[in-house]
Amino acid sequence: MAHPKRKWSKARTSRHRSIWKLSVPGFVECPQCHAKMLRRKVCKSCGYLDGKQVIAIGEEA
Repeated sequence: MAHPKRKWSKARTSRHRSIWKLSVPGFVECPQCHAKMLRRKVCKSCGYLDGKQVIAIGEEA
C-alpha cells in the first residue's frame, strides 16, 4: 500500500468530507405545467414525463 507523504490537517480533512453537500440537484422546468422538477423523473404536480402522462394526479376519488 502506498502511504501519504505528509499528514493532512484536521481542517483540510473536514473540508474534503463536506464538499459533497455543495452540489445542487439539476432542476428543470416541466414543459406541461412549468413547475420545477428533477431531470428524468415524473413531474410531481402534473404526472407527465417526456410529453406522456405517466401518473394520474388529482383524479383519484
